[in-house]
Amino acid sequence: MITEIEDYFVKGCGRCPRFDAPDCSTKVWDVGLKDLRDICLSADLEETLKWAHPCYMHAGRNIAIFGAFRDNFRLSFFNAALMKDPEGILERQGPNTKHADMIRFTSNAQPRELEPIILAYLDEAKGYAEAGLRPPKDDSEPDLPDELTEALDAAPELAEAFHALTPGRRKSYVINLNGAKHSETRVRRIAKFRDKILAGKGALER
Repeated sequence: MITEIEDYFVKGCGRCPRFDAPDCSTKVWDVGLKDLRDICLSADLEETLKWAHPCYMHAGRNIAIFGAFRDNFRLSFFNAALMKDPEGILERQGPNTKHADMIRFTSNAQPRELEPIILAYLDEAKGYAEAGLRPPKDDSEPDLPDELTEALDAAPELAEAFHALTPGRRKSYVINLNGAKHSETRVRRIAKFRDKILAGKGALER
């Protein structure tokens, strides 16, 4: 995966065989992604690279992250359960995603067309970050470690697979990750668990 943010806009994320190839999704959506980047920077967000994707932060919290696919590109919001979505433009990443958390673009012109709305939504998310607000805890689900929540928010396919697991399998990952003392260890474990989650398995299954 890439380690420099400029590479994302020139070569792609490095997570698939189409990296730096003409059909890389970031090249298909080159204009739209760059416009979306300009909009996020104009909102006074801190630009970082996380999970090989541009991630935008404020007040020490993740606000939104990019994703590019063959047929669309997306701006996904963290802590989406807080978002009010007055324009009704937020969509769910997949059928098992609990909250609508992304703006999906299907043309390179859309970010500029939606710029006022995007800026308003980013300002709303910044306000939650400044106030230290987080979505209310759902007692019906295990309390996910922050590292796992961020990894799921950054990878729609992983989030869909995780939420499709049985409650017991989801809990097995939470228990395993919560047993790690350091954040870096949890991040490494999540990377190792990725294939198991996508395969529908629990943390202890082979």
